[in-house]
Amino acid sequence: MTQGVEESVETLGDINLTLGMLNKEDKTSKEDIYSNLTSIIQNTDILDDAIVQRLIYFASKDMRDDNILREIRMLAGEVLVSLAAHDFNSVMYEVQSNFRILELPNEFVVLALAELATSYVSQSIPFMMMMLLTMQTMLRLAEEERMKGAFCIALEKFSKAIYKYINHWRDFPYPRLDANRLSDKIFMLFRYIMEKWAPMSSPMQTLSIIKAHGPTVSLLLHREDLCEYALGQVPWLLNQYKDKEIDFHVTQSLKLILTAAALYDIGLPKGLKRAIFINLLHQVCRVQEPPVKENEMEASSSFLILAHSNPTDLIDFFDEQMRSNNEVIRRGILTLLRSAINAEEPKLRDHITSIERIVKVVMGDLSIKVRNSTLLLIQTMCEKCYIEAQEGWPLIDYVFAQFAMSNKNLEKPTKPNSHEDGRGEKSVRETSLEVLKTLDPLVIGMPQVLWPRILTFVVPAEYTGTLEYLFNIIRILIMAEERKRKNATESTALVMSTGAVKLPSPQQLLARLLVVSMLASLGKLLGAGAIGLLKILPEIIHPKLVNLWKARLPELLQPLEGKNTIILWETMLLQLLKESLWQISDVAWTIQLSRDFNQQMRSYSNTSIEKKFLWKALGTTLASCQDTNFVSSQIKELLTAPNQLGDQRQGITSILGYCAEIHLDTVLKVLKTFQDQGKFFMNRCKGLFAGKKSLSKTDIMLIYGAVALHAPKGQLLPRLDQDFISPVLFLYSQCSQILGMSVMNKDMDLQMSFTRSITEIGIAVQDAEDQGFKFAYKEVLLGHMLDFIRDEPLDSLASPIRWKALIAIRYLSKLKPQLSLNDNLNILEENIRRLLPLPPLDTLKNEGETEKDKEHINFLYERSMDALGRLLRTMMWDNVKGEDCQEMFNLLRMWLVSPKVWERERAFQITAKVLTNDVEAPENFKIGSLLGLLAPHSCDTLPTIRQAAVSSATGLFCVKGVRLETERLQSLQEGLQCEDAQAQIRISSKIAKIVSKLIPSEEMLMFLEETLDGLETLTPTCTTACGIWMITALKEQGAALEDQLLEILSIIYYHMPVLRQKEESFQFILEAISQIASFHMDAVVTNLLQKTLPFDRDTKMLWQAMAQNPASSGKLLRALIDKLVNKLEDDLAGTDAISVACAIHEVVSTGTPVTSLYPELFTLLLKLVSCTLGQKTPTSTWSHRRRVMQQGERQQVADPCRLSTTTLKCVQAQAMKEGLAKESDEGDNLWTLLSSPSTHHVGVCALARSMAMWQHRVILDIMEQLFSSLTSSSENYRITGTAFFSELMKEPILWKHGNLREVLIFMDQSAWDPNATLRQMAIRGLGNAASGAPNKVKKHKQIILESIIRGLYHLARTEVVCESLKSLKKVLELLTDRDVSFYFKEIVLQTRTFFEDEQDDVRLTAIFLFENLASLTGRRWKIFFAEEIKKSMISFLLHLWDPNPKIGTACRDVLTISIPCLGLQELYGVLDHLLDAQDLPRAKDFYRQFCVKLAKKNQEILWILHTHSFTFFNSSWEMIRSAAVKLTDAIVLNLTNQYVELIDREQLTTRLQALRQDPCISVQRAAEAALQTLLRRCKEINILP
Repeated sequence: MTQGVEESVETLGDINLTLGMLNKEDKTSKEDIYSNLTSIIQNTDILDDAIVQRLIYFASKDMRDDNILREIRMLAGEVLVSLAAHDFNSVMYEVQSNFRILELPNEFVVLALAELATSYVSQSIPFMMMMLLTMQTMLRLAEEERMKGAFCIALEKFSKAIYKYINHWRDFPYPRLDANRLSDKIFMLFRYIMEKWAPMSSPMQTLSIIKAHGPTVSLLLHREDLCEYALGQVPWLLNQYKDKEIDFHVTQSLKLILTAAALYDIGLPKGLKRAIFINLLHQVCRVQEPPVKENEMEASSSFLILAHSNPTDLIDFFDEQMRSNNEVIRRGILTLLRSAINAEEPKLRDHITSIERIVKVVMGDLSIKVRNSTLLLIQTMCEKCYIEAQEGWPLIDYVFAQFAMSNKNLEKPTKPNSHEDGRGEKSVRETSLEVLKTLDPLVIGMPQVLWPRILTFVVPAEYTGTLEYLFNIIRILIMAEERKRKNATESTALVMSTGAVKLPSPQQLLARLLVVSMLASLGKLLGAGAIGLLKILPEIIHPKLVNLWKARLPELLQPLEGKNTIILWETMLLQLLKESLWQISDVAWTIQLSRDFNQQMRSYSNTSIEKKFLWKALGTTLASCQDTNFVSSQIKELLTAPNQLGDQRQGITSILGYCAEIHLDTVLKVLKTFQDQGKFFMNRCKGLFAGKKSLSKTDIMLIYGAVALHAPKGQLLPRLDQDFISPVLFLYSQCSQILGMSVMNKDMDLQMSFTRSITEIGIAVQDAEDQGFKFAYKEVLLGHMLDFIRDEPLDSLASPIRWKALIAIRYLSKLKPQLSLNDNLNILEENIRRLLPLPPLDTLKNEGETEKDKEHINFLYERSMDALGRLLRTMMWDNVKGEDCQEMFNLLRMWLVSPKVWERERAFQITAKVLTNDVEAPENFKIGSLLGLLAPHSCDTLPTIRQAAVSSATGLFCVKGVRLETERLQSLQEGLQCEDAQAQIRISSKIAKIVSKLIPSEEMLMFLEETLDGLETLTPTCTTACGIWMITALKEQGAALEDQLLEILSIIYYHMPVLRQKEESFQFILEAISQIASFHMDAVVTNLLQKTLPFDRDTKMLWQAMAQNPASSGKLLRALIDKLVNKLEDDLAGTDAISVACAIHEVVSTGTPVTSLYPELFTLLLKLVSCTLGQKTPTSTWSHRRRVMQQGERQQVADPCRLSTTTLKCVQAQAMKEGLAKESDEGDNLWTLLSSPSTHHVGVCALARSMAMWQHRVILDIMEQLFSSLTSSSENYRITGTAFFSELMKEPILWKHGNLREVLIFMDQSAWDPNATLRQMAIRGLGNAASGAPNKVKKHKQIILESIIRGLYHLARTEVVCESLKSLKKVLELLTDRDVSFYFKEIVLQTRTFFEDEQDDVRLTAIFLFENLASLTGRRWKIFFAEEIKKSMISFLLHLWDPNPKIGTACRDVLTISIPCLGLQELYGVLDHLLDAQDLPRAKDFYRQFCVKLAKKNQEILWILHTHSFTFFNSSWEMIRSAAVKLTDAIVLNLTNQYVELIDREQLTTRLQALRQDPCISVQRAAEAALQTLLRRCKEINILP
């Protein structure tokens, strides 16, 4: 409800918007506005009154506006009329207000009133009188044509409305009005128009008057006083039939008048009636030009009205008109009669006889269209029971006669080039059949019309095309009679009394129905109808057949439901004929039947299936005849005059063959007599040139074959040689020679006849099934057949000799004695070589000159290939040895892979015929190799090859008795017809999945070997299929290949060098290895690891392929890790371990995930790197192998450690991708460090630092795996483990979850190890523990300090010292002065010794450590430390200008911390200036400022600096030497006189003199300045320098 309200509101909104637009003066958009308004108003149930009033106003205003286009005014009028549905009174008021007396209204006002009268009859009638009165005053004022037209339209509409009211006044909602007053006004208006306007009207005005004429006259006819006037106006209407454009409206008006006349039962005057008949018939039957369809339909409807009101006069008129020879009129009347009968007008049924008489008038008309129309009328008369028993038969006979006539005219047209006549005759024929198809034989009177005369159409050949419907009619009649018999004691509906009609005899009926029944084998309903008719006609055929047919015919109908062949159906019919003749057992009846069969010979074409059956039926009838004299005479007659049979050769062989089934002696005797008399032969050449009217020797040869084929088996074999083979060979030799000379040895007819005769004899012998019988002529006859085949050309296929000879060989090969294997192979090879190399079929067909020739060649080709396939199939599967079958099959192998596609196609088609599901192969027949050969061709070039390949491949399993998914495989096989290569591959893959699982596992090796050969030699698509089948088979059967594994791998490796050149094929090889590995990973890995190092490209690709295959990748890495664990069990790495590492590198390089195996894999590879440090390549493994280098490939140096490191690098890169590690701070240099014995520990530390601590569980697993390295017997491995753990010691999270406490113990022990590198890494670990586990360090501080301090004494290895200094610094940061009190002095003294170390790192670390020691002096060591500062200050001051800027910064820091210990806070200003400056000040300035301050505070320290400065004059660093000289200069300058006197001036002068010769200019200048300062001071105190 809510939705309805919303729609109403939306509609009102639209209308309001529209009203606003109408209020504007824009006239161009009003057309669209009014169009939309009409739709809205008509589809809206309720409109607001105010809106309706506004719409009425605007619509009326625009409708009357002469300045607006007519189209818009018309649309406005439509809107106004539509609004009447919402407020009729308002609309009527608005219109009538503009329709005033004596004022000519607007044209559209009149039209609106007319529309209102039509659309709203009930509401308009009360206003009608006023409108008519007003209109009556206006007619005289109308002068314009449009205005007159509008008044005519109004008259038409008003008349229709009043007519409706008069005839249905009871349906109106108000009291009855006086209709006569209304009709009076209509009459006056109409009379004025007819008198004033009609005589001088224009065509347009006339049309308007015509449209108004019919409704007005129809209205006036209800008044008796006006009836005569109204009818008097009809002639004017009839006279308007002049123009096609208005004829329809004339007829329409006339139809209204006729309807009213019939309604009011008004009799038309005779003259007027005839005029109406003639005019209406003219509308239907226009001769000059075809009638307008609408006009014709109106005229036909008018005739139906007349048939109701004036049937007698109409029939008489039709009869009169039909007797003219006008084709158009006849057709029109026949059509009108048909329409009238279809309308089932009751009054017309009284004139059936007259209608039949009318039809008979035109039965002799030869016009095709008249015949067609007559047939259609007869059809309708039959349907509507317009056929009388006495007069109806000629009509039925006419239908059959027309069918026969049309067939005759089509076969032998009277006008050679009349294509239109041909189409017409076909139409007549089709109509005749349609009449019979729709004929209901049970309608009233029809059984009496039809029976039994309908039987006369069964036998004549000209009615064959009607038999399907004829049989149905007869069946319905007889079955109806059967039902009546059951319900009544006596029936007279069907009697055989026919009078003058001659009915067919029972033998004729039987012969005809049996022959037609043969068509059922082709699936034709006619044949089934004949069988059905036989089923219900036994009494008419012969009373003795009732019980037999009752039992046998239902059985005979069963094959119709299946897919039985023609031969099976034929056999069943012939058997029925035999049993029927035996049941009748009447010699005379049988003789007559044989004669009737003979008489019907000419009724069928020689190539028809009916004719062939007729020959066999005649032979069967003769065989059933007990009168041997009659049989003998008939055979002689047929041999003497065979041309009566049509195809005399085929006919006589069939007849005599079937006759021989009972009368073998008689047939052979007559044959021998006929042959001896020689009447059939004078000269074979004469027969060829003079025309063949009698039998030849070749015909007799064929007869012998047919007789042998049908002879009783018990009588055949004893008489075979003498009575069959000898005569045939004799006849053949006679035909091949004339006067003892061989002639015409290429006579195809002779060869064909001889071959067919031998084939039939072979079949007959085989059917005899006498295992002891040995055919003496077998080799002789086989030789003849092979000779025939050899003589055939290899470049054409014009004769059927090959085909027929192959069939003969197939049957002969089955006979005893059995041929040897070599003989079979020779026969097969000879036949294959004579067929498969033929040119392509299209080339062969091009030899044909006509399309028929091409079809014949195609036929021969298909039959020849089929025959070869059957021969191969027979000879192969008749063998009990599987090896022999393989040998025979191998004859096709070279053709199956032929580069010529047509040869492959033939080979596969033959193979498909050999491998069918109805044979059984010997038990030891192997299919693996054949499957590998056939299956890949499922993606061959041609769809025929693809489908045959699949059929053959599946056939291999069928012959072995393996059950397959037949329906699914069939569907997939059909899909191979597509040309899309990818689709073919997909389908082949699906077939492979179904089939591969069924391959015997012991034959997999042969299958794989064959597919590998295919990968090398086949086309690209077949190669792909090869690979897919191989991979699929390995997926399905891989688990069962353990025993054959090494052989399979060996075969694959053997093919790899060749297949590497074919990229796609090589990929399949790689995938095959992967599939095998997925089932037998350990065996494959072991096998591949035996490959020589370094791996060649093929081996690498194998590893990579296995890694990329989802089926094997998961197991592969695990297997390799297990191998590596075993190889490194003793912490020693041999070649085997390196091979595993190389394999791992190839696997991981493909992107194989390592997450789950990373800890173990990382640990093992690190161990391998450690164990191979410094190893050399074993000469026995690598140096003696020759290897062919590929273009662009470089010879690899087989460095074990490098190979191991490369693998670890690859694993680490993958780990970084998976978030298990991070980039090393050493970058790629890491791996160089790692692989070098001297820097290995550095690389390990860098590697440890690259561990991702967020993956602490992974690192914990690595720690657990690596823990054993700390106690390893391998020193390198211990170093590796210690170095790795030393970096991990600084990670708190690892201390929290790991076992680093035990590692700490091992670190402490290793810190005392003789190996310097091991000691260094242990000390580093102890130092790093301060960051990772400060509490543990504090707890074990004594042990840790002792171990680290001991490292300070390892002066031979500065790296150990440096590591000790760094570790001490880290540890001391955690401890208090009490914790280190015992070791403080030792640490300070040892630290000072490294301030001048050559290694920057050592100096820097020592300075940092000394800085830290300042905070640990405590009370006990404060004075001691101050003294040590004094001794060390010279180093700090000089190294402010150290070459390493970091050391200078460290010295500034340590000076800042140390000065307070000496009470020299005044020096802070100088140091602050030093620290604040962005760049270092000049050394000379700094030292002078420093010494000035120091001299004022403590001359002693200044003197100490002087005493220690001499040692730095010899420093290896120029900057230090320069600084030392400058400091000395500043000291001398600021010492007191007392201290100056104490200077060893001689030594100082000597040293400074030496420095004046220093290579460094800066040193030279500083030395010169210092000498000058010294001299000046000496002068100041009056002493000698």
